Amino acid sequence: MSYGVAVALQQAVYQALVADPVLGGLVAGAIYDAVPPGIVSGTYVSLGPEDVREASDKTGHGALHEITVSVVTDAAGFSTAKEVATAVSDALVDAELPLARGALVYLNFYRARARRVQDADMRRIDLKFRARVQDS
Repeated sequence: MSYGVAVALQQAVYQALVADPVLGGLVAGAIYDAVPPGIVSGTYVSLGPEDVREASDKTGHGALHEITVSVVTDAAGFSTAKEVATAVSDALVDAELPLARGALVYLNFYRARARRVQDADMRRIDLKFRARVQDS
């Protein structure tokens, strides 16, 4: 296994989201690698947790990254959150992301979870993507 591609993958995913004009328009550029401190109002996208497991094979070292991208909004209902989640998915699924280290073999949608945030009038959708990377 190699965790060596983790930073390069995170940077590439973030850049793909920031560069997407549809997504940027929907959230007015509010796409974060780390959410600013305090309460953030409106609708935003944030990179979240990541789980990684061994995926080396006879061609070399590799890993399977399960990446979470969250959509959070204070808009009523789930319509806004789902529209933004769709744009996130469109920007990432099957994307050919250049990595500063290693190579992306594939990037696919895995699952999503939509819910109301407890004790707040917020909606949240956590999208999970699976990225298979090869370290070079």
